[in-house]
Amino acid sequence: MSVKENIDLKKLPRHIAIIMDGNGRWAKGLGKLRVFGHKNGVTAVREVLEGSIALGIPFLTLYAFSSENWNRPKLEVQALMELLINSLNKELKTFQKNGVKLNAIGNIDDLPSNAKKTLLETMSATRDNTKCTLSLALSYGGRSEIVEASKRITQKVMSGELDLEQISEREFADNLYTADIPDPDLMIRTGGEYRISNFLLWQLAYAELFFSTKMWPEFDREDLFAAISDFQMRERRFGKTSEQL
Repeated sequence: MSVKENIDLKKLPRHIAIIMDGNGRWAKGLGKLRVFGHKNGVTAVREVLEGSIALGIPFLTLYAFSSENWNRPKLEVQALMELLINSLNKELKTFQKNGVKLNAIGNIDDLPSNAKKTLLETMSATRDNTKCTLSLALSYGGRSEIVEASKRITQKVMSGELDLEQISEREFADNLYTADIPDPDLMIRTGGEYRISNFLLWQLAYAELFFSTKMWPEFDREDLFAAISDFQMRERRFGKTSEQL
């Protein structure tokens, strides 16, 4: 029986964020190049997206390419950008069929022109879809995002658009890449690592964290369901006591 059968559909996380780790190590374990792992990781993306849609989860964010990943070998970076383009072109029909709206967070101006063009075209083509918002974190870094938000708020204060006393957590959040997206309720990381690696540093403040030893290409919808089932067994107090809930 699928773990899905035991999931309470009334207590689903509204937003799941995932650090897709382990592609390279998985490939290396098979005696293959790292790129082989990245290509097989696309299958896991499809599994998780379809699993999220099946449950009715409205927001899914995937850490696809960090700002630090630009430091990887040039050939690997090129292969990742080509994989991004090919995957978006291939999955567009699936996005439309399943009501998926594609979004991107991060400094997408850093992307090669052809990758940025394909990304923006796919985002435009899917902008009216409402079933699930899939956000790809591309050239993304949490610290950088916070610095850029601080700059935008400072400019507003200097121009007189915003008073210093008006700066609040809500105002700050409205200047992040994720301004129109609720904070994640659940963050999943695969690959057996136990850190958040500069991912959504502000937004993960109250997220439940789930770490899997599976490498990303091995992760499927049943693993997603298991993470959600674990999430539903936790008591989310947000600073309150158990008795106050």
